[in-house]
Amino acid sequence: MLPAARKSDPYQLVVGMSGLKLGDRFVQVGCAHGGRLGAMAAKVGLSGRAAVVVPDEASATRARKGGEEAGAFIEIETTPITRFPFEGDAFELAVVDDTGGLLGAMSADERVGVLREVLRVLKPGGRAQVVGALPASGLSALFGRGPKTPPLDVEPLLSDAGFTLTRVLGEGEGLRFTEGAKRRA
Repeated sequence: MLPAARKSDPYQLVVGMSGLKLGDRFVQVGCAHGGRLGAMAAKVGLSGRAAVVVPDEASATRARKGGEEAGAFIEIETTPITRFPFEGDAFELAVVDDTGGLLGAMSADERVGVLREVLRVLKPGGRAQVVGALPASGLSALFGRGPKTPPLDVEPLLSDAGFTLTRVLGEGEGLRFTEGAKRRA
């Protein structure tokens, strides 16, 4: 990719890896970066649905700012992330933003509980995607930028929560994308 093209759309990788399109319904869990959330919400447009579940007001503020900057509407729910305020089978995609260490800060039981809640709100055949931050390398590591530890191995967590077809989709721009699917009815 040309550097100029990358600068004009810094969220191209995240939106592309999500596979979202106009009219889709997605929910994000956590919000370490509002710009990424806003870019995905803009992709689904007004005919789709973009929602986020965040555990605190700081995350809600990032989500609001991301939506405003992208010109997108995002439903923001500030609540404990172990129980979502959405009906079952409501979304085609759920994105868990673990780039700020959201899952890593939880106990093993809480992690599985959050992923089971993700499974509940996905429609049959829906996908869950966990986006984690990779450890810094090169000059970033030298200057102490970025996470020091690798992202969680979420494939077994997704499997334990009931997801099938779990796999690492890829890594790029300091992020790892892991996905699982909800069984079709």
